[in-house]
Order: sequence, then C-alpha cells, then structure tokens
Amino acid sequence: MITKKTPEEIIRLQAAGAILAEFLREIAKEAVPGNTTLDLDDRAMELCEERQVTPILLGYHPGFAPRPYPAAVCVSVNDCVQHGVPSAEVILKTGDVVNIDMSIEHQGMIVDSGITVGVGKLSKEAERLLATTEEALALGIKAAQPGKRIGDISSAIQTLVESRGFSLVEVLCGHGVGYAVHEEPTIPNLGKPGTGPLIEVGHVYAIEPIVNLGKKDVYFDDEGDGYSVYTVDGSISAHFEHTVAITERGPLILTKLSK
Repeated sequence: MITKKTPEEIIRLQAAGAILAEFLREIAKEAVPGNTTLDLDDRAMELCEERQVTPILLGYHPGFAPRPYPAAVCVSVNDCVQHGVPSAEVILKTGDVVNIDMSIEHQGMIVDSGITVGVGKLSKEAERLLATTEEALALGIKAAQPGKRIGDISSAIQTLVESRGFSLVEVLCGHGVGYAVHEEPTIPNLGKPGTGPLIEVGHVYAIEPIVNLGKKDVYFDDEGDGYSVYTVDGSISAHFEHTVAITERGPLILTKLSK
C-alpha cells in the first residue's frame, strides 16, 4: 500500500529535508585526502547530536544483512556501489569517488538523501559519470507528475543514462519514504513510460539513480561487512538521491539546500 502524507506532514518532511541537506554538505567537507570513511560517520553523528535528530540507518536491520547497520551514514567509495560501512581502514585519496547516503528522523518524519563527491581532482570520465547521474535524478524528479506512472520516472532516468554510455544498477532502486525509511512503491531506475503504480498527490518518494561507469553487474559482500555492494568489473559508481513530495503543482524536492 502506498501511503499519502498530509500537507502538514509534508511541511514537517520539508523541515527535516532541509536539515539533511545541510548535513550532507557538511559531511562532504570531510571527504579529503587522508581522512577515513569513519571520519565522515563521526561528523554525521556530531551533526545529529547538535541538531537533536535521529540517524535512522544506525541500528537499522534490513532482511538481507547479518546484523544491524553500525553507522549513521553509508559511505561508498569508487567501486562500492551502495551501503558502504564506514571504516578506519578505508583512507581517502585524491581521485576517489565517494557516495554519502543518509536518512534522518525529525518531528516524527523520515527523509532520505545521497550525494556523490570527488576527493580532490577527478578524472574526466568520473566527472562525466557524476554529472550524468545528477542530471538523471533531475529528469526522474521532473517526470514524477501526478497522474503519471512510476514507469515514467524510471524511463526518464534510463533514457538519459544509457544515451551517455553508462549502465544502471537493476537490483537497487528508489522507494517510498516518510513514515519509514523504506515504503511502497518500489521505484526502479529502468522502465517503460505509462507502466507501474499511479503517481498521486501526497505520495513521497526517494528517487535515486545508481549509475556505473562500466557494466551493470554488482555483488553483495556477504563474506565481508554484509552490507557493501560492489561492481563486478571494478568500475566506479555514482549515486544521487532526493526525497520528493508529489503536490498538486508537481514534484517538490524536500532535501534541497535552501539558498
């Protein structure tokens, strides 16, 4: 069942989203040569304590994992596609591509967002990958119009990404959000226009293209931390995500920095 949020709840989600956008900006400042991915998580925990919000991922236990998630953020570097567990052993270096993914609860509502940043100067191909992924997110959000279908979001993302010669991870996708970190509907990053559930006013989605420089194939690190997902061919990956409310005027990005 796809839940609908009230206008009052969307206002609370927007307040939470503004906080999360600020957090991601601050955490990204720690993505510098010599820092570890654990340094980014430490900063995330500091921010949560300062603003008195709950880091939803900390202690979250999805069905596929052997233990609850041990950190406030997922920090995925280079060929780690998603769910990277922060570690003192992962030291960042110039040229690394770092995805930071975080969910918080504020005033009883949950938002989810992610950004991918470079450590120092990136290669041209890495810059193009990040730019394409962010553009794909923007097009997916634009397609999330009331009266349209989830497949319209998926198709907008797929069309752009594949036109640029990149590949989309099929086994990971967007989702509903608001009362819980993962709700219905599932929002694939590949699909056909006019298919899937109806997009309705009051829906709130986490839309998140996950794009690989190389092939789409990934594997779950079951023998390692139990969470990290990697590209099979070792190519780098990028991910951008926003929480978006569907209003009568169209999609409203909730996790955007205020100017």
